[in-house]
Amino acid sequence: MPFIILLILLIVIISSCVKIVPQANAYVVERLGSYLATWNNGVHMLMPFVDRVAKRVNLKEQVADFPPQPVITKDNVTMQIDSVVFFFITDPKLFAYGIVNPMSAIENLTATTLRNIIGDLDLDETLTSREIINSRMRDVLDKATDPWGIKVTRVELKNIIPPEAIQNAMEKQMKAERERRESILRAEGEKKSTILVAEGKKEAAILDAEADKQTAILHAEAEKQRRIEEAQGQAEAIRLVQEANAEGIRMLREAGADEAVLRLKSLEAFAKAADGKATKIIVPSDLAAMAGVVESVAEIAKGSGSGAAAAVKEASETAGNAGAV
Repeated sequence: MPFIILLILLIVIISSCVKIVPQANAYVVERLGSYLATWNNGVHMLMPFVDRVAKRVNLKEQVADFPPQPVITKDNVTMQIDSVVFFFITDPKLFAYGIVNPMSAIENLTATTLRNIIGDLDLDETLTSREIINSRMRDVLDKATDPWGIKVTRVELKNIIPPEAIQNAMEKQMKAERERRESILRAEGEKKSTILVAEGKKEAAILDAEADKQTAILHAEAEKQRRIEEAQGQAEAIRLVQEANAEGIRMLREAGADEAVLRLKSLEAFAKAADGKATKIIVPSDLAAMAGVVESVAEIAKGSGSGAAAAVKEASETAGNAGAV
């Protein structure tokens, strides 16, 4: 029985001496109160009653969100600023023995650094220089935490809260700026609209003028073509009349017509000319030698209408008979 109790006690002691370190963790081990080693992930054995795990350290990147801190700007404006610090532990031994309360130390250091930086800036610079403030704070905190085995990777200003009066003034300023931009945009829109309307009217006027021009050109071309065709028709009619006259003369010559026949044809032409409303007829000089013809023509000159035509015909017959004699 005592052996069993001793065996159980031995098993409990051995099992308590076996330590498994998880991934991204480190154990700081002491022997008889002094630093012995830093264990990384894996299985490790402690010396019973001599060794102990003094501190378990998380090696992952951590975030420290600190409450708002009152700060005063260069132009004596008090505002509340809360910040966020991102860091991870690089040396578990320094983190375990370098400082008593590392998180409290980081918070106080952050507040002090923030006051020093903001104190050199006025309100407008504080509101518009977040990136500069973040970078300067990260550099200061990183150097200050190196002896503690801590690496500061990033610092962010989460909120910058100015006094209520300044907030109201800023809101009014922002409202006025929005209204100004809106007015500018509206004016630009109206201007563009006016320009587009004017350009549309201009384009329409140009198109109307082009249409009128084309219409006038087409009308002129049509009138020109009409006159050309009319002149060509008249020329063709004259040509046909001339050809007919020439053909008649040719046929008379081929038929052997003598002087008497030609005079008879002349009288027939006069008969056609007299068959109208003419009151005067000019008689060719070569017909004046015919006495009977002259008298007939005088009668025609005194008369009108069909009577004149009959007289001319009678004179033509008389001239024809005379030519035959």
